[in-house]
Amino acid sequence: MDLSNERDDKASGASQAKRTVVLITGASRGIGKAILQQFCAMDAYVIGTATSQAGLEKIAQTIDENGGIGQAMLLDLKAEASVPALVENLKQQSIPVDVLVNNAGVTDDQLALAMKPFQWSRVIDTNLNGTFRLTQSLLRPMLRKKQGRIINISSVVASSGNAGQCNYAASKAALEAMTRSLALELARKHITVNAVAPGFIATDMTEELSAEAKAALLAKIPLGTMGAPEDIAACVTFLAGDSARYITGQVLHVNGGLYM
Repeated sequence: MDLSNERDDKASGASQAKRTVVLITGASRGIGKAILQQFCAMDAYVIGTATSQAGLEKIAQTIDENGGIGQAMLLDLKAEASVPALVENLKQQSIPVDVLVNNAGVTDDQLALAMKPFQWSRVIDTNLNGTFRLTQSLLRPMLRKKQGRIINISSVVASSGNAGQCNYAASKAALEAMTRSLALELARKHITVNAVAPGFIATDMTEELSAEAKAALLAKIPLGTMGAPEDIAACVTFLAGDSARYITGQVLHVNGGLYM
């Protein structure tokens, strides 16, 4: 998919009519923000989602600061009514999504013995059920055009496991299985479905770790450093482009050698 190709869409939003439309969930900070910035630089029409007004304002600011064209939209994946509302918003503006980046996700860590039902449900409902509902809702325009990219953000813990994260690891492992199954279903329509599985990435959350905790993490990584959000964004934009046209159903691990 050539991200600079001109399009003939007669969109009410006008400014996205000749650009590839990229929707990134959870785009207000961290990895999602870096992905948003990368697609702004590639002249895509970007749609970033967040769960709060503050998040929407951050996305709008990021788009503006990077000279991008696009908009912010409210989306809470665990709320069933939120996905249809977003899809209706897109429909009203005549905006078909070409590239879907399922980045939004939550954690709610606890050892299995003490994990509450709501902690399990919240993570599964957001990371897996909500992601599926959104993906399913955006498939028809891709199928009609026989073209599209779906890129799911997984995690190294889907393969390695992690103590205290039974819910999160299960959600990401299921997301990878969903990636492979969707890839099989959609391949004949020239829609590719892949996942990127980050390891330890330096974000605002990792900045809160103590020096001792950071040292313990780094000791596990052969390359001796945490990754940057831009490392993940680069992989996402690669999978969205023409160079990845023959790649589907794959999980790209980006973890500095942490999991081999």
